[in-house]
Amino acid sequence: MFTFKNLTVFRMEPGWSASLEQIEAGLEKARFVECGSTQEESAGWVPPRGPAEAPLAETVRGQWLMRLMIEQRVLPGSVVKRRIDEIAARIERETGRKPGRKQTKELKEQATLELLPMAFTKRSAVNVWLSPDTGFLVLDTSSPGRADEVVTLLVKALDGLSVRALHTQESPAAVMADWLLTGEPAADFTVDRECELKSSDEMKSVVRYARHPLDTDEVRQHITQGKMPTRLAMTWNGRVSFVLTEGMQLRKIEFLDGVLDTDGSAEERFDADVAIITTELTHGLTALIEALGGEHQVVM
Repeated sequence: MFTFKNLTVFRMEPGWSASLEQIEAGLEKARFVECGSTQEESAGWVPPRGPAEAPLAETVRGQWLMRLMIEQRVLPGSVVKRRIDEIAARIERETGRKPGRKQTKELKEQATLELLPMAFTKRSAVNVWLSPDTGFLVLDTSSPGRADEVVTLLVKALDGLSVRALHTQESPAAVMADWLLTGEPAADFTVDRECELKSSDEMKSVVRYARHPLDTDEVRQHITQGKMPTRLAMTWNGRVSFVLTEGMQLRKIEFLDGVLDTDGSAEERFDADVAIITTELTHGLTALIEALGGEHQVVM
């Protein structure tokens, strides 16, 4: 199923356009290939619909969909260290000297190259959604590092595409604090029962609430004493629940009962689910940006 559990949102710079055929051709140049025997990681594009013969770029009601596959070889540090120790012990026996710092670094590279062909691999995928109408680029990840990797590969594949981080006029932390203090979130939003508060002093104290009412004097007191929300669970319009972070990321996204149609096979539901998911998220993101004071326009 093509869905989103986490959101990192970028804004496409104006002026870029491409046909689906041009996007397909760009992605084809970087199609996913499995890790080589001594390769630690491989990343490339795969069909978002699933079957290998399907296109690398899909369009559903004007929304463009892609999927990046990442394969990594799992090589535990303890295994590498044990092999380094074995090689170092052999060198000491043969030469009577322990390897120095520079040689130990070289031994680490040698051990890694020896062990990589025997390492297991693991795969993960990041769903990518380009919305030409709104200019949103949405990635299914909450990791800034992974998001940067996907953006870099996407910009490399699609000539002329340029994106920037999406910033709002008011910081999510400040607005979340106001919602908790007043008990009055923006229209169509409700505050749920999960929150993290963190102080900005040298102690960096953290208070977490899970499955706990947040409209309490205790929560308000933490905020008045200087702790700011870094995460807050919310629901938009009774249809989509999520956790908003201070970095304007949405995590733990869940489409509530009745939003998605569960009938039919995965293949039959693909277009219908994507249409619903992208519509709901477009409306929810637009409402959230408005609730945070609107988008901060960067003047170049």
